[in-house]
Amino acid sequence: MSGEQPLSSTSGSVQGRVIFMVALICAGEAVYALPFHVTRFFRPTVLEVFGITATELGAAQGLYGIIAMIAYFPGGPLADRFPARKLLAFSLWSTAVGGLYMATFPGYAGSLLVWGFFGVTTILLFWSALIRATRDWGGVDTQGRAYGLLDGGRGLLQAAMATVGVILLSLTLPEGTDPTLQDKEQALRLVIYFYTGVTTAVGFLVWFGMEDIHPMNVNGDKPKNDGTVLQHIKEVLRIKAVWMQALILFCAYVAFKGFDNYSLFAAQAYNMRDDDAAMIATLGSYVRPVAALGAGLLADRFNASRMLFLGFIVVLASDLFFAFTEPVPGATWILLGNILIACVAIFGFRALYFALFEEAKVPPSMTGTAVGLVSIVGYTPDIFVALVAGILIDANPGAVGHQHFFMFLAAFAALGVVVSYMLMRMLHADESRE
Repeated sequence: MSGEQPLSSTSGSVQGRVIFMVALICAGEAVYALPFHVTRFFRPTVLEVFGITATELGAAQGLYGIIAMIAYFPGGPLADRFPARKLLAFSLWSTAVGGLYMATFPGYAGSLLVWGFFGVTTILLFWSALIRATRDWGGVDTQGRAYGLLDGGRGLLQAAMATVGVILLSLTLPEGTDPTLQDKEQALRLVIYFYTGVTTAVGFLVWFGMEDIHPMNVNGDKPKNDGTVLQHIKEVLRIKAVWMQALILFCAYVAFKGFDNYSLFAAQAYNMRDDDAAMIATLGSYVRPVAALGAGLLADRFNASRMLFLGFIVVLASDLFFAFTEPVPGATWILLGNILIACVAIFGFRALYFALFEEAKVPPSMTGTAVGLVSIVGYTPDIFVALVAGILIDANPGAVGHQHFFMFLAAFAALGVVVSYMLMRMLHADESRE
């Protein structure tokens, strides 16, 4: 490594910029593979093998959300003061250690422990540093493209890893007969080891592939008045658009957490096998690269707030469809079609809500702090969405519980429609009067 470099040194080299973004993409998805991918794509198998209920899994993931919410706050200022390379690599390697314990199928108490551990390793040194580095890479005029590339690439990696995971599960489970619990344990352990290996390898990619770009020297010149952490926090708190952005992220993330339930919905409401249900969710993931990059490019042209408003309308319609129509076992084209429509908006959101920093004119030197504060509010669905889903589904087995959950999701989508419209009007009031 060449030491701590300004971003201009990386941006001056096409190869350097490509490697930098590839490392961000791989890190941004690999670190969340163990805490989220395993339960997102293989939820029916996880519940059986771990010997826990949907409510207990929701409680474990809720603990992740509580610890993550605490970790977002100190993580923001750290991202404004230390190079992303070191923060990201350490986070990836420590998360991989948690994967080794996860592969022992530790039951309910152990699940609380491992997801609580993931709440620290995937957030404290990681999240704000990732978003800060992406904004620095994008510059002033291409924030939508930067976040679109980040999440589009993350989506492609997620889909590729999920496809490998489904293949491993399918090859390990016996054909023609119902798999035993031992068969499922062997298959799921192989999947977890696969994700653990990928997480470890990406840590080395970040360590050796990224330059040490110091966030306080982004363009080669230190800010004239960097200010203290407390000054940064006070200034960010005064920006009204940041609070609205946090609420938008909150609503969008509820929708994203709803995606985690699609495989269980397919299994319980449409009577699909575990591996087929996992494939349904995996196909939804393939929408993510196109949706995220497309939304990012459209945001650069038409602005992020407008695209968010349209996206929430799409999610609201999709949730209401699942909430008020009766599932027809075997009608997988209806299930898959509506999932794909919802995924266009859900994954488009992920390229948009942090692009609002530039639209709202948040000072670049305070990006990490702003990310931390927005994330404290915006990612609180990690605490309660999985838990609410588990309670509703366990209380009303079959399709009814899932319909109640989609009503819950629809309420937050409606709130997203209102808030994104208000933000759009506030940021572009001058344009509407012309």
